[in-house]
Parts: sequence; structure tokens; C-alpha cells
Amino acid sequence: MQPSTLRSALLNCTAFVGLSALCAPGFVWAQSPLDAVDPPAAGDAASASTATASNADSDTPDDANDASKKKVKDLQGVHVVAPRTTEETARNTQQNAPNIILIRTGDEIRALPDVNAAEAVRRIPGVSLETDEGEGRYVNIRGFDADLNSTTYAGVRLLPTNNASPFGGYRGVALDSIPTGFIGAIAVTKSNLPRQDAEALGGTIEVLPKTAPVEQGPFLEGDIGGGYEELRSTKVTNFSLAGGGRFGPFSIVLTASGHTDSRGIDDVEPAYFNNDTHPYQAVNVIEQRDYELHRRRHGYAMDLDYQPDDNNEWYFRAFEAGYTEDYKRQVMDITPDGNTIVQPNGTLQDTLTFPGGITKSLRDEQETSKERLYMLGGKNTIAALGDTTVDYHVAYVEGTYKKPYDYNSTFTYNSPSTPAGELTYSPTGPGHVPLYTITGAPGYLDPANYTLSAINNSTANNFDHEMSYAANSQTPIDWGSLTEQSLDFGVSVRDRHKQTTAQPYAVSTSNIPLTAVSGSVNETYYDGHYQNGVDIIPGALQQIFGYGTIGPSQILSSQQQYLDAHEDIYAGYGEYRGTYDKLGILAGVRYEETRDRSNAYSAGVDASGNSFATPISTKHSYNNFFPSLQFRYELQPNTILRAAYSSTIGRPGFNQANPALAVDLGSGIVTTGNPALKPATANSFDFSIEEYLPNGGILSAGIFDKEISNYIVPIQTTQAFDNSLFPGNSLPLRVFTFKNISSSYARGLELNWNQQFQNLPGWLSGFGAGANYTWVDSRIEIRPGEYSLLPSTSKNTWNATLFYKRSGLQVNLAAYSVSSDLFSVGSDRSSDVFNAARTSMDFGASYDLPENWTIYFQAKNLLNTPHAFYQGTSNRPIQREFYGLTYLAGVRFQF
Repeated sequence: MQPSTLRSALLNCTAFVGLSALCAPGFVWAQSPLDAVDPPAAGDAASASTATASNADSDTPDDANDASKKKVKDLQGVHVVAPRTTEETARNTQQNAPNIILIRTGDEIRALPDVNAAEAVRRIPGVSLETDEGEGRYVNIRGFDADLNSTTYAGVRLLPTNNASPFGGYRGVALDSIPTGFIGAIAVTKSNLPRQDAEALGGTIEVLPKTAPVEQGPFLEGDIGGGYEELRSTKVTNFSLAGGGRFGPFSIVLTASGHTDSRGIDDVEPAYFNNDTHPYQAVNVIEQRDYELHRRRHGYAMDLDYQPDDNNEWYFRAFEAGYTEDYKRQVMDITPDGNTIVQPNGTLQDTLTFPGGITKSLRDEQETSKERLYMLGGKNTIAALGDTTVDYHVAYVEGTYKKPYDYNSTFTYNSPSTPAGELTYSPTGPGHVPLYTITGAPGYLDPANYTLSAINNSTANNFDHEMSYAANSQTPIDWGSLTEQSLDFGVSVRDRHKQTTAQPYAVSTSNIPLTAVSGSVNETYYDGHYQNGVDIIPGALQQIFGYGTIGPSQILSSQQQYLDAHEDIYAGYGEYRGTYDKLGILAGVRYEETRDRSNAYSAGVDASGNSFATPISTKHSYNNFFPSLQFRYELQPNTILRAAYSSTIGRPGFNQANPALAVDLGSGIVTTGNPALKPATANSFDFSIEEYLPNGGILSAGIFDKEISNYIVPIQTTQAFDNSLFPGNSLPLRVFTFKNISSSYARGLELNWNQQFQNLPGWLSGFGAGANYTWVDSRIEIRPGEYSLLPSTSKNTWNATLFYKRSGLQVNLAAYSVSSDLFSVGSDRSSDVFNAARTSMDFGASYDLPENWTIYFQAKNLLNTPHAFYQGTSNRPIQREFYGLTYLAGVRFQF
């Protein structure tokens, strides 16, 4: 292809956000009556289709660009017909969408060291990131946690792989299971449409796959790289590969990716006394955690398509993504007695009693998380029905989590000469972690003074799977003076089954000295601040003790963790779209009926010490209507005004509504769900103005208001239970459960700017910059008379980037920052837990070589940003871990 032809084709390539935002150089778009730039209903097959090419090679570059924008404006939409999407394509799609969406292309993702989908999507305005183990895991949208948002792949809703979602709702998709290597693009929907699943209180994240181009034979592109993580000087390997093509009416795309690392983590987790008899920063334990993680992430995808003509298409899609992680956590615990004294110089002093005051432990665990999808569907345009287009699909999705073993062993220090020691500490270390000295504990780093005191093992096997069925239609109409009109209808069914199981094992201990299973070198970690003693050798105790046995208490614990839940959702929608001069109108309503049932155990130990377990089941049924009215006004060809009203739902988390009791009468605590919970619903209002700049640039401002009913929060109450349930117990028990808050809100402002400075002279025209900022104000009553931002809401979130793009050279320096947010609600302010404010920075550079090759270098976490939580106030950290920098380099190719 000649350079002028290539540029013309690039400028004419436009993406369809619904499923496959994938547009590569050399492939052009064509009109299709059903194609729409808005995200489809779950699994909307319309977005899977590819269009007949429209050759624009004869246009001059500027004429081609103008023609492309005019045609896109006049169409309801287009869709993607190739494995890659340009930034200009993505902005054109956002510009012409009837609702508020934002897109991040695969090329934008690859320009920075974002290794999973969570890290990639955090750079979109309105999104904040929850990290774990040095990587992004969960995504919050406009302050709503992952349990309250939806995630789709090719338009089909994905399911959780890990139950450890932010508030234990078992609904949030852990996006660290999805590697960026096989992603075509990522889109975030801010204003929901009737055709979309309504379960998106904050918004919807769409992972868009790669599909085949319209007019090309075989293609192949890939990325091979590696690097190292400096904290432990461990290696990283990375690859991705996509290939396939279109051959007559058939097309195929196969994608594979992998990422392997061996991350080290330095962590300190103090805990504090929570009563007035101790100083505010008095610790009841200092836990020193030294992690070694070996994670092997993978992703495979397949897209098969048969399109004999412009009016008929059938396809099959499949993917699997996930990781296996080997987890080794070496811990030293310093546990004072609680006899805290404040010294004149401000330091704190406490006593240590032996044995028990100092312990060493190891957690040795493996886990595997996987996400799978299989989807079969088609799309047909029926001339006899007024060119009505119908699309349909059936899909199977599953999310699984398997833990084949989880050994936890503890060795206790026995002083050779004294029964007690002394701990002196000052909360003036990095991020207020306590720095301490120990006296009166001779040889506390000598493994000969430690004896095995406890060991246990456990397994888990959780699955979540869903069958979904959907059919949609779109019929062009000609009513009155409006143009580009259509009526859309659709129905869908989602049948979901979720089961969580866990099995603890008892392991009999013996007086094994630590010297029998330990290394020989004392570990100094946390930038030299702490001594962690010698490491316990992973696997050594398993060889001695085996897997363990199941006794009465292990059966009880397994029953307390068991859940078997079904959730069926039946939906239908109607939607009208039309244009009056420069005003685009979309109006419709969605109906969803929810039926759920769950089985669990009410299990515990009564006051006489006897175990009990009673099967318990619940059923619910409710229905909701979700109206939507959205306007798009073209003030100027590249200036868009928007006003949108949409409505959404957040169903109770599976554990939040689970009526099972987990009872510990020894501590007087009962944990249970609330089967009477109502789903949370929101009426959302959005207003924005958007100016689209050359080369994919944008300048926009928007405000939003979400009025929420029945938001779900955790609470603590005190209740007296019937003696027949807990014989011999006469005291009220503390009950941890959940309740609905009648009304709350989330309101805010979003600003976004991205621009390349092409008007600068010569080589300076390669410079550009971008920034986005989100401010959220929300309010909820977390305790009687006490109000807070919604959990997971950060008041301020921003991204900033400087970049250079010219003559094959691309350089990006990007920063991300988020203010603190409420992570868990305690009994009072001093026991609330907050995710601390954090600012991180990443770097990426690449250079295009001749013959379709590119070399790149990236550096992640330039500021060595810690992951920190605090209790009450920021000077009481309960977790502060850091990871060091990660360096990556490699080559990319495209043929």
C-alpha cells in the first residue's frame, strides 16, 4: 500500500464500541443499518459483525478525513473490522455515540507498562483503582466499588473469579485475571442504555476483543519482552501474539498472551488497641511481612466468523484468561502485653511475655483464577420486514477460583533465660510505621530458640457460571420530520449458579525446632528498617506432616463457608432513536425480573461447647423498570452537548443476603447476611460538553448526579437470640450484618483534556500533553448521626501525561493519583479503615524500526508508591507495603 492510500484508509477507519473496537491500518468502514456506536445489550451480536469495505483511496487525506466524519455523523454507527484501533478512531466513536462512553485503545494501553485490564482502565476519567500484591485488581467508577459495576467481554457479562471483592459482595470482577496482551480496546459506559444490563450502578467496563480485518489476508502481530523487578532482582517475561485473517466469507483471529513475574513485597502491618485505656498509637502487634510471589498470567482468545453476504453473518467466540500464583509470606510478629507507657521523649514502651511475645510464621499457598467464555451467535437483515436486522446469541461464562493448598505454620520464641522482655517503639518510621528496639529477649533471631506451635492447611474450590440468551431487533422507521429513526427491541435471559466451598484440615503439631526447616541467613528487609530472622523453607513442613485430617471443627468451619446460590434474570427492552436537525434523541425503558435462591448453613458452637449446623434456604423475587432519556446536540461539527437520564441497579452481594450464621460464642460474635435486603437503585443525570481535537485529541467537561435508594452498608448490632438456638447462652451477642440506607447520593465533576501540539514548529510538533480530573461528593449515614463519603469513593482522582510522537519515536510519562477512600466501616471513627491517598508514575518509550519492527522500554512505579491502609487517621497505618520499580524491554512486530 502506498503512503497516501494508507493514510486515507486510516482516517476513514471508525470503531464500533459495542464489541470489537479493533481497527488496523489499511482497513476501512462501511455503512450497516444496525451498527450502533453505543454498547449493545449483553452479548449483542450486532456488534460482532463486520461490514463491506468502502474504498476511499481516491480521496485526498483532508477530503477523506472530512468525508469520514460526515458519514459517521449521518450513520447510527459503524463497527470495527480489524485487530487494532487508532486514537482518532476511538474519539470519533465517542463523538458519535448517543450516550456517554470513553475508550482506551490497545495502542494507548501498550504505550505504558499496564499488565492487566484494571491498570489499563484506571487512566480513563472517573475511574479509580484498587490494588493488591503490587498490581491493579478492582476498579471503582465514580466512587462505586467493583461489586456495583459490570464488566463485559464482547458484550457478554463476565463473572468473578475471586470472592475477595472490596465489600465481600462476590460480584466484582477481579480485572487482574485479564492480561492486556489480548485486548483490542477497553470502553467505559457512564450513562446506561435500555439495551444494556441494568446492573451497573457506577458504570460498565467493556473489554473489546480483536477481530479480523475486512480486506486483508493473513496477518500476524506480536510482542516479546522481558525485564526485572528491582526489590528482589527477579525476572519478568512477557509475550502476546495475534494472527489470522479474512479468507472469502470466512475469518479467523487467534490471540495468545502471557506474563510471568516473581514479585517481592515488603510490608509492615501494625494493629492498635481500640479503647481509651491505651495511647492512641499503642500497638497490640507489629507484623513484619516479607512476600515472594510467582504469578503466571495467561490469555487465549478465538474469533471465528462466517459472512456470506452483507445481510447475513454467524460467529463463534471463545476466550480463557487467568493466572496461577505461588504465594510465600514470611512473617515475624511482635505482640506486646498491653502495658503501654508513654516515655518523656514521646516513645512508647511495653512488655513482652515469653513464650508468645514473638513468633515466626509462613503462609505457603497456591491459587488459580480463570475466566472462560464461549459464545455462538448471528446477525441477519430481513428485507421482507422493512430491512429489520435481528441478532441473537447464546453464551456460557464461568469464573473459577481454586486453592489446592494453603499451609500456615507458626513457630514460637522461647527465651533461653528470661520470661519477659521489653519493646520500645516510636511511630516515626516511613508512613508512621513503628520503629522499635527489643531488650531482654536474647537470641530472638536465632532459629534454635523457636519451636513449632501451630500448623494448618485448607483448600477452596469456588465456581460461578452463567448461561445467557439474547435476541435483539432494529427496524428503520420514517415518522414525521425526524431522520435516522429506528425502533429497537430485545429480550434476554441470564441463568447464574454460584457455589463457594472451603475445607480446612487439622494438622497435629510436634516440638519441631525451627532449625529443622529454616534457612541460614537472617533477612533484613523494608529498606533496612527491620530484621525478619531466618526464612522458613517452603514445602518442608508439608513433607513432614502431609495434608492433614478433617475433624469436627473443620467440618463446622467448612459448613460456615459454604454457599450455593442461583440467580435468574429475565429482561426485555424497547428503545427509540431519532435525529431532529442537530439533535439526537434516544428514549426507552428496560424491564428486569430477578429470581434468586440460596442454600447455606447456620452453623456454630453453642454455649455448652457443642457444634451445630442447620441447613437454611431463602428465595426472593422482584422486578424493576429502568427508563432512559438521552440527548446529543451538535453545537459545532466537533462540539457536542449531552444531557442524559439513566437508571441502574446494584443487587445485594451474595454473602450480604446469605442468611447463614457464623457463630463464635466464645467471643460473643455472630456474622450473618440479611435476607431482607433490597437492591440498591440509582437515577443518574449527566450533562457534558465535548470538543474533539485533531489526532484523537479531546477537551471536555461534565457533571453528574446519582440519586441512590437502598444503598447497602455493613453494620454492627447487639441482639438476644432464642435459647433454643444457642442452649445455655443468656447474653446478647454482637451481630455483624448489612442493611439498606434509604437514600444517598454521589455527585461530581469530570474534566478531560488530551492534545498533541501540532502547531509548534518542526520537531517540537511531536510534543503533547493530557490530563483528567474527577471530583466526587457523596453522602451516606454509616452510623446513627455520622455521615461519610460512600465506601470506595475518592473525592479527588487525576491522571496527567506528557508525550512525544514523531518520526516513529513515542515517549510517554504518566502519573495517576487518588485521594483516600473509606475501605471498611468500623464501630466508630477510630476503627474505620481507609485506603490511603496514593500517587504513582510510569514511563514508556518505543521506536519504530524498518520492516514493521518496534523496540520499546518501560519502567513501572517510578515513585515506588506504597500500598497503604490506615485505621481512623493516617498516623495509624495498618498496612504499608512497597514493591520497588519494574523495568521492561522488548520488540513488537506487525506483518
